[in-house]
Amino acid sequence: MLLQRLSLCSRLPLGPQSQVWQPLSRPLTQVPFGRAHGSSCAHRGELRHAKRIVVKLGSAVVTRGDECGLALGRLASIVEQVAMLQNQGKEMMIVTSGAVAFGKQRLRHEILLSQSVRQALHSGHNQLKDMSLPVLEARACAAAGQSGLMALYEAMFTQYSTCTAQVLVTNLDFHDDQKRQNLNSTLQELLRMNIVPIINTNDAVVPPPEPNSDLQGVNVISIKDNDSLAARLAVEMKADLLIALSDVEGLYNSPPGTDDAKLIDIFYPGDQQSITYGTKSRVGLGGMEAKVKAALWALQGGTSVVIANGTDPKVTGHVITDIVEGKKVGTFFSEVKPAGPTVEQQTEMARDSGRNLASLHPDQRSEIICHLAELLTERKDEILAANKMDMDLAVSAGQLPAAMLKRLSLSAAKLNSLAIGLRQIAVAAQDSVGRVLRRTRVAHNLELEQITVPIGVLLVIFEARPDCLPQVSALAIASGNALLLKGGKEATNTNRVLHQLTQEALSMHGVREAVQLVSTREEVEDLCRLDKMIDLIIPRGSSQLVRNIQRAAKGIPVLGHSEGICHVYVDTDASVDKVIKIVRDSKCDYPAACNAMETLLIHRDILRTPLFDQIIDMLRTERVKIHAGPRFASYLTFSPSEAQSLRTEYSDLECCMEVVDSMQEAVDHIHKYGSSHTDVIVTENEDTAEQFLQQLDSACVFWNASSRFADGYRFGLGAEVGISTARIHARGPVGLEGLLTTKWVLRGDGHTAADFSEHGTMKYLHENLPVTQPLAGQRDSN
Repeated sequence: MLLQRLSLCSRLPLGPQSQVWQPLSRPLTQVPFGRAHGSSCAHRGELRHAKRIVVKLGSAVVTRGDECGLALGRLASIVEQVAMLQNQGKEMMIVTSGAVAFGKQRLRHEILLSQSVRQALHSGHNQLKDMSLPVLEARACAAAGQSGLMALYEAMFTQYSTCTAQVLVTNLDFHDDQKRQNLNSTLQELLRMNIVPIINTNDAVVPPPEPNSDLQGVNVISIKDNDSLAARLAVEMKADLLIALSDVEGLYNSPPGTDDAKLIDIFYPGDQQSITYGTKSRVGLGGMEAKVKAALWALQGGTSVVIANGTDPKVTGHVITDIVEGKKVGTFFSEVKPAGPTVEQQTEMARDSGRNLASLHPDQRSEIICHLAELLTERKDEILAANKMDMDLAVSAGQLPAAMLKRLSLSAAKLNSLAIGLRQIAVAAQDSVGRVLRRTRVAHNLELEQITVPIGVLLVIFEARPDCLPQVSALAIASGNALLLKGGKEATNTNRVLHQLTQEALSMHGVREAVQLVSTREEVEDLCRLDKMIDLIIPRGSSQLVRNIQRAAKGIPVLGHSEGICHVYVDTDASVDKVIKIVRDSKCDYPAACNAMETLLIHRDILRTPLFDQIIDMLRTERVKIHAGPRFASYLTFSPSEAQSLRTEYSDLECCMEVVDSMQEAVDHIHKYGSSHTDVIVTENEDTAEQFLQQLDSACVFWNASSRFADGYRFGLGAEVGISTARIHARGPVGLEGLLTTKWVLRGDGHTAADFSEHGTMKYLHENLPVTQPLAGQRDSN
């Protein structure tokens, strides 16, 4: 209603006939006065740069469920967020409802008190009869509640040393040019003084709302339609962002609560025909249609808009700050429609095509992988040209360390090695999906099988590692999983070419969309919120990346390692030649790798021996900086710098050196300070080695071998999706087997559970059958 009334204002001089409201004569989305202050944000990530922000609190957000009184807990959370942003330098304005609800609560209390006193005097005793309350007029409630509402806001903001000011408006404040300019000047001055204006319609003096009046009405400003007021103020004050909080998560493509209703992440002008509006909120008059129209009106005026839920206790305490940080919350209105699909659409496409991929014959999946291996060598010039572009950009930017540049770089030899690994995966794909792990005859004509199946939709996030894309794609194809890939921006050009080749290979059997590359500006944290669409997240990168993903994941399992604190223990019976070779390779071959040695444990008896001197000389030659553990430092007069922590992952030519008294003490040290990644013993004593291998609880435990062997390619897996230090599912280098789960298939002949129960005793036959023995009438499990 208000939005249409405001749309009548004109920059032309007002004539004598212009002092009364006239019917709406132009489209709702036309911005009055031509006051667009610029373009709105095209992407959510740009919202963090918003300077001036309007927060609109709907009636359902401000009021309690009984519509009598305010939701104090929600208001306190909202005030805290607004005050925090204000103190960060943002210019915050609030458009609020709530005066009528607050006044209704106050007047009801006064009426009940008055009636009880009169009735007690009339009856001569304190026994009260049933009392009925009169219908309270909204304007009276607003008049009684406005001061209390403002006092509540003032008290709450005072806790954060933030000053507020009340601004009440009516139609005339926007209809009259002079009053509009005065309003603008007042708000500008308040913002300049770092004061939060709290704006509301002056419902104590407006006409009562007409039945069924909505945005089409032109006679009233209703407290239940502050959407249009907020939109008008946002454009008038040239706000960068309007946050409209309601009692729904955002805009849905169909009424919320219906089976097929999906939250619309981004809404574009022109999409109005694709949605169906539901009923209005329990207290709001405008409804979602009014919010959308107001949002589009503000959007055209240059203000970005987000509609979100302000009533959910799980998100109320951070919904405003999340929106300002650019997180995927509610519905974001944007005028810039991307050319490609959204990440949600990509995930749906991958899932649908992935199911077709899983149903292919193993030979077909192997053909796809072999074809991809051929493309890596046949189109190497195209790949290397794209990689050179990425390398040149990275070098000119000067922001990537040497280790990251090494990961980013591709060569013809590296592509040939990738192709060999992919062909190994193709062979393994012959016996992956649909493999029978267990077969049991439960009873006559009732056979049970446990078979391998894909996990579903995988999200793999990797940094500057373009070689990861074909490796992980091949593993996903072999295991029949759909795949969503999010690569580092440093390898944008290389990843794009490699993904095109992957989809070209998939096209040979009609499953092109099973592997998707997320190239939009989606934040990793937003991807981790797709818990209803993604089944497993696999981060490939630094321990910091893994920790960030684990924190951000919302209900999605994460397969990864927290840190790579790998140990090499040199026993008293160690061979000199083996020690030097293993320690050098473990630390110096690729110090940034997660399987590189970070702590060298030395048996006490080796100190001050030729072996110890050779170890020190080799590390010095390789320019490895040594940090002494507490015990090692105590043995030396002049020791290296003492290690600040025994749990450090240096990821560089640095390591910690510590002394232990025995193999058992080495195991205890690793259990206490290690990360369960990869640990090594160097010894010629077989009994000592076996005890070490049995007692140590790490994903990889080696005897007389470098820690750098903890790799899917070196394990003969062809490739790996990552290394896991988790205690469930897969551990160590995770190849094809780690991307499979199982399901149970039962083939019966009209059996029921009741057939096997008599007086509580089960009569199952449970005859285990060889997994290679086909059952009668069994279909090919592949």
